[in-house]
Amino acid sequence: TLIGVKAEIKGDVNFSGGLRVDGKIKGNITARGDTTSTLVLSEHAVVTGNISVPHVVINGAVKGSIQASERIVLQAKADINGDVTYKTIEMALGATINGNLLREQEKSTVAKLKPVPAVSSGGTVGEPE
Repeated sequence: TLIGVKAEIKGDVNFSGGLRVDGKIKGNITARGDTTSTLVLSEHAVVTGNISVPHVVINGAVKGSIQASERIVLQAKADINGDVTYKTIEMALGATINGNLLREQEKSTVAKLKPVPAVSSGGTVGEPE
């Protein structure tokens, strides 16, 4: 499916298979029921909303969080303002992200981490000053 450069969509977009966006979308983009679905945002694309797709290739602008359960490719003109959760990431020189990067597998291990005691000057770990 292709959303042309002059197209503007207001509302959520749900798809399966492939979706290429050259225009503007104000709403969330979600892939339904398919782990091989791919979203491609060209350098002209502007998305204001959250993206949840297994495979994402971005060369445009996104204002919102991105959940790439498999792979995300950020090309040179990609401009992301939001958090990016991914399993595998490829980022070209020139791509920008203003947000947090979180690897998919890290979400389960982050909750299991225990705080490490602070080291005081001249002491050892865990010793009171």
